[in-house]
Amino acid sequence: MRALIQDEFGDPASVLSVREVPLPEPRPGQVRIRTLLAPIHNHDLWTVKGDYGYKPALPAASGSEAVGVIDALGEGVEGFTVGQRVATGSAFGTWAEYFVAGAAGLLPVPGEISDEAAAQLFSMPFSAISLLDYLNVQHGQWIVQNTANGMVGRLLAQLAAARGINVTGLVRRSAAVDELATFGVTNVIATDSEGWRDRAKELAGDAGYAAAVDSIGGAASTQLALLLGQRGTLVSFGAMSATNPGEGAMLEIPVNVAIFKEIVVKGFWGRTVSQEMAPAKRAELMGEVVRGVAAGTLALPVDGVYPLDEISSAAAASGRPGRVGKVLLRP
Repeated sequence: MRALIQDEFGDPASVLSVREVPLPEPRPGQVRIRTLLAPIHNHDLWTVKGDYGYKPALPAASGSEAVGVIDALGEGVEGFTVGQRVATGSAFGTWAEYFVAGAAGLLPVPGEISDEAAAQLFSMPFSAISLLDYLNVQHGQWIVQNTANGMVGRLLAQLAAARGINVTGLVRRSAAVDELATFGVTNVIATDSEGWRDRAKELAGDAGYAAAVDSIGGAASTQLALLLGQRGTLVSFGAMSATNPGEGAMLEIPVNVAIFKEIVVKGFWGRTVSQEMAPAKRAELMGEVVRGVAAGTLALPVDGVYPLDEISSAAAASGRPGRVGKVLLRP
């Protein structure tokens, strides 16, 4: 079979190449899947570069999520059949014609969900729904988030709306307000416009925001902390203000806000949250995602689909500023 393989860590455009490799055989509890589509995530590219928490032994396969059709069942696998369409976000080596995955991590894909949407059900949507659940915000309360035009930010706003939770999104440029409106995301404020803080405060009213999601760090943390209501929670989700992703950025929280508003500051790492989550809870949240996608209230757009041997162009497209949808690979 054909697969994208790397012999060294580095720029995905130069270290990944299509190779002929043996067809993998499923072990007990696993299935072999014929890949239909596989997305490119930032963590996939960081893994290829050697900059992620997981560093595979070389030569290494690549890719971590996909939708495909079960091709073979390993010993002891029950509840799945050959020919069934499934999605997974817990495999490795999905940028290939075939890959193996644990049956316990598979999600049967309903017929009303397209391959393009099914290919990206796990990583970004599950991060968004897990983050929303982690905030513990109730019906009718308000959340404020920066980088609202990022994929997780957009998905969080859509998922929150389905729960009756209000979200104010902050973006750095006015053009992003109209972009988000096309996905039905409202209450978006551009921080390059005059009086944006006052408009953000007006939306939440006297109670202020119950929670804030910070994906930037630095001075952006201060802006969110000032918007929080009494005993509000600020969750650090990323550090876009950092010049080096490996070093992170400082959270700048005014002391008077921390003391007199009695705010709570905590971090969110999806990997840990997912690992510690009870299986029943994970199934409940994943069901919420699937229902949203099937109903059309949760949009998972695609920027482009590329063959494996165009990984250089695909990686470049994935890193393009202003990209709205995911970049997918088709074997």
